[in-house]
Amino acid sequence: MFTGIVTDLGEIRALHQAGDLKARIGTGYDTSGIAIGASIACDGVCLTATALGEDWFEVDISAETVSKTNLSDWAPGRRINLERSLRVGDELGGHIVSGHVDGLAEVIAMADEGDSTRITFRAPEALARYIAPKGSVALNGTSLTVNEVEGVTFGVNLIPHTKTVTTWGQTKVGDRVNLEIDTLARYVARLQDWR
Repeated sequence: MFTGIVTDLGEIRALHQAGDLKARIGTGYDTSGIAIGASIACDGVCLTATALGEDWFEVDISAETVSKTNLSDWAPGRRINLERSLRVGDELGGHIVSGHVDGLAEVIAMADEGDSTRITFRAPEALARYIAPKGSVALNGTSLTVNEVEGVTFGVNLIPHTKTVTTWGQTKVGDRVNLEIDTLARYVARLQDWR
């Protein structure tokens, strides 16, 4: 489990296709405190550390994961949002995030509002019903509050701090981002369908 509070900016150092896709990710984390088998959210995707170096870790990425996320857009040099998994007693500053991406949203508009930036996304139709105004979503692993929803589009506001400590400062129209809907919204909708 994660919170959607990004704690490091990683960098894709190498990609290698050998059965599954293997990625080496540079990190500022103290890798001596990461165990082989640990879960790390990489742009919102829960991946397992399979090898470690002084300032990097490696992950194996299945074809299923590549097909459901924006990881097919990864290339050496790309910066990604990282978050270590929750430990008992950690502060829950964002919202409960599983690292299981539901689909891809597309950035369709951006506008500066003061020092902040308003970003509008298009969600897949099957997921749009789970996105509510003032609800939470995880986008590329970042817990964000939804400002407005209209059909399959929704907007969020990014403050300067978020743009600085995550990859959101590099975002542009047309980008595909990993979308994880709020777990509570998923269960509420399921209960309504059950009736």
